[in-house]
Amino acid sequence: MKVSAELRSTHNHDGAVVLDIRHGQMFRLNLVGSRILELLKESRDETEIADQISAEFGAERDLVASDVREFLAQLERHQLLRIEPKVKATQ
Repeated sequence: MKVSAELRSTHNHDGAVVLDIRHGQMFRLNLVGSRILELLKESRDETEIADQISAEFGAERDLVASDVREFLAQLERHQLLRIEPKVKATQ
């Protein structure tokens, strides 16, 4: 997964404000959405993000995984995230 190069964000204790400079749209994220975006920028995958969010916020892992999947789908629909196919390593 790769966050769009046209995405700009600022994060604080309340969440984040995200600007899509290509389409001129602005989005507001709550604290959890902000943290997911930070983890995406660190090149974490969906499983790692769900594990981290579950641990940090003390939420049930299965519920977090579902919410993360939905959040990533929303980012992709708004063209803020590109989900790249996994490349198998050759030996």
